[in-house]
Amino acid sequence: MPTKRPALPLSVFIIARNEGDRIAATIRAVRDLTDDLVVVDSGSTDDTVSVAESLGARVVHNEWPGYGPQKRFAEEQCRHPWFLNVDADEVVPPDLANEIAGLFTQGEPGADAYKIRIAEIFPGEGRPHALAYALSPVRLYRSDKGRYSPSTVHDRVQLVAGARVKRLRGTIHHFSVRSLGDQLAKLNSYTDALADDLDARGAKVSTLRLFVEFPAAFLKAYIGRRHAIRGLYGFMTAMNFAFYRYLRVAKHVERRLVSRARDEGRL
Repeated sequence: MPTKRPALPLSVFIIARNEGDRIAATIRAVRDLTDDLVVVDSGSTDDTVSVAESLGARVVHNEWPGYGPQKRFAEEQCRHPWFLNVDADEVVPPDLANEIAGLFTQGEPGADAYKIRIAEIFPGEGRPHALAYALSPVRLYRSDKGRYSPSTVHDRVQLVAGARVKRLRGTIHHFSVRSLGDQLAKLNSYTDALADDLDARGAKVSTLRLFVEFPAAFLKAYIGRRHAIRGLYGFMTAMNFAFYRYLRVAKHVERRLVSRARDEGRL
């Protein structure tokens, strides 16, 4: 019978909404790392809350304020000095869980924050492709050395000056795509938030971007992010990514056109 790990000075937090089909795997992968597992739910209408609670998570409700603010709210619910953030469509594999636990075997870890590679797994894939594109954001950090950005569209940890940062060897498995249709619905919603962010910052994207954004984004995903090596699904996902990038610009330009028409009395 496996020996349960001793409790670490580590809180794990997850933000979620309608993730009942995926959050169980996320929680099971990390629950032995902590005695403080927090799920912040923003109004699920499926069984997300009951699944999370049945697996030992402490569920807190908070209406959706945007990505950064929601993760900052989640940080405030945590009890321990170290935070690990995983999303509800991500799974920490056993080798990475052991690596994280190993950081605390001699007391305090040797750095203030740790970057963790996150690789996307497409439907039909059992594990990340060996050459899959991946991001490596900070996901494990001391609470007094970093906090999530307040940005509503960019969820990145902002570290204090002088914070010591290292990189872990393991990789988080990111099951971000339920289906192409679900992905498009999510990206359509996200582009609204991106357009809001551009407006809030007073940005003015050139209308020329309408003509180049789609092909440039497709090449970025298909070649630059190596989706080409992942077969038909890689091609289809690259097309979705390109449409999402185009739609972000198109919505921003559309708002400017409507605003100008109102100012000129044409609406």
